[in-house]
Amino acid sequence: GPEAGSASAHPPNYLSPPRNRPEGKVLETVGVFEAPKQHGKYETGQLFLHSVFGYRGIVLFPWQARLYDRDVASPVTEKSENAAGHGSKEVKGKTHTYYQVLIDARDCPHISQRSQTEAVTFLANHDDSRALYAIPGLDYVSHEDILPYSSTDQVPIQHELFERFLMYDQTKVPPFVARDTLCAWQEKNHPWLELSDVHRETTENIRVTVIPFYMGMREAQNSHVYWWRYCIRLENLDSEVVQLRERHWRIFSLSGTLETVRGRGVVGREPVLSKEQPAFQYSSHVSLQASSGHMWGTFRFERPDGSHFDVRIPPFSLESNKDEKTPPSGLHW
Repeated sequence: GPEAGSASAHPPNYLSPPRNRPEGKVLETVGVFEAPKQHGKYETGQLFLHSVFGYRGIVLFPWQARLYDRDVASPVTEKSENAAGHGSKEVKGKTHTYYQVLIDARDCPHISQRSQTEAVTFLANHDDSRALYAIPGLDYVSHEDILPYSSTDQVPIQHELFERFLMYDQTKVPPFVARDTLCAWQEKNHPWLELSDVHRETTENIRVTVIPFYMGMREAQNSHVYWWRYCIRLENLDSEVVQLRERHWRIFSLSGTLETVRGRGVVGREPVLSKEQPAFQYSSHVSLQASSGHMWGTFRFERPDGSHFDVRIPPFSLESNKDEKTPPSGLHW
């Protein structure tokens, strides 16, 4: 079998060379690496290091997503006018496994510059129609992001939900099993957790991945407002350093409106993507006065020589769940 290696989480710079490590920080051995799975799914309770962001985490449960990858030429070559107004190849969705995971709270401060650690937000169910609340340290992770490891520690992950959702059972592999509360929570909240579509496209070695989520509908002044969250990951697949400078969105609503949004950076940041820190992940929200629509656009990046280039954001649809359920009020334990 493969040789076992030591899995280390050394918080601030999992990917960077030791000379950048702050004084007094040492690598911490957290367990023993296992061979990543080429086939099949990881089980509930699987410990892992995130291959891009370097945090420690544990798998809660898998989701099956449809991955629309514009980088993979599909056999259908006929051009179709899509809603974005330009001819594009029909992109067929492939099934792909994503996982709902808990992030170790000890690693959150160290990844906060690269990834928001609240990948899950809900519309709060009260009068204030704009109230959003987030669950910290809950993330969505693609199958290939997982570097599995095992640990003899009975509480290997620090997260307020760890012991609510999982219990230690030394007879099982992995030795952490779902409590009834985890199953009940997944069942109750899956309309706001479940990811169904993932969209991906690469321009000039910058890969953009978008995961939209429907969050529910609110009534406001005799009209209905539908809310979505979208999670975006930017990855630099090249060694050249680039910096995100602007975003340019087009938002089309089924009611017939087309909105253009331009702005500096994303979420108030202009992240630099380098070989040491190639990825940045964030989420944002959008509302429409119609039950569906779609979005597309570009991110403008700057190279070290001052030149700019535009990176396509793959078009993605905003769909509302047909059976309108009321979003959760509080977290229903």
